[in-house]
Amino acid sequence: MKLHLQNKTLDFSHHVHIMGILNVTPDSFSDGGQFTVESDILSHAQQMIEDGADIIDVGGESTRPYAEPVSEEEELQRVIPAIQAIRRHSAIPISIDTTKSAVASQALQSGADIINDISALRFDPCMVDVVNTFKAPIIIMHMQGTPSDMQINPEYNDIIAETLAFFRERIQWLEEAGVNREQIIIDPGIGFGKTVAHNLLILNRAQEYSTLGVPVLIGHSRKSFIGKILEDEPGDRDTPTAVISGLLTDKRVSILRVHNVGRTHEAITISRAIATASGATA
Repeated sequence: MKLHLQNKTLDFSHHVHIMGILNVTPDSFSDGGQFTVESDILSHAQQMIEDGADIIDVGGESTRPYAEPVSEEEELQRVIPAIQAIRRHSAIPISIDTTKSAVASQALQSGADIINDISALRFDPCMVDVVNTFKAPIIIMHMQGTPSDMQINPEYNDIIAETLAFFRERIQWLEEAGVNREQIIIDPGIGFGKTVAHNLLILNRAQEYSTLGVPVLIGHSRKSFIGKILEDEPGDRDTPTAVISGLLTDKRVSILRVHNVGRTHEAITISRAIATASGATA
């Protein structure tokens, strides 16, 4: 599978791609407030690129559990300068993490390439018009509820079957709205309306999402399910995140969305070396 951007093609048939997270927010769960001025944004973006990032995902509204929404104006003030600054210094693909069509449109005009919509285009009906106008790739995520209530007793009869059904419906809706299937990426939404058990099952059976014939993105980095298992804080979860990343390289996942790009790149490299080893002698 390939993803065609304006000036680049991402080929998912050869290796897992790394999406580095750049939150320009004051309240994200693990790095809020760290990257709000241009020098810090550029320094972090450059470090992620050097560490092996294939995409940088810029977000201006926290989607942590129980997060409150921010205004369109505030979100634009956060993300547009960041995107413009990165684009002045690098040609790396940039995704805009937003549910607002106006933010997505201005982000694409400012140099972003991909839309990452955690609502799967359900919050803003005009988002599909932006996708079609710019012919932009679109990441659609599964979420039960909204960030403000998604972790209040999430329940499923069959988490895998229900999320697959959700994606089939959304892909069909997008295609009927004029979106090319080759533009679509799916994200099962680790931590978005799921319990620890739900998250672990999605990771265990991640390869089943590839049966839909579109690239699969997994965003597991520093999530609370890791903390509930290990009883640690978000800043201490890069090693377990990397372990999960390594395991996912064998599950037909196309993109891993992570905070620590370097650690993830190492995990993928080691996992690939083990998986491709042959004919070795002691």
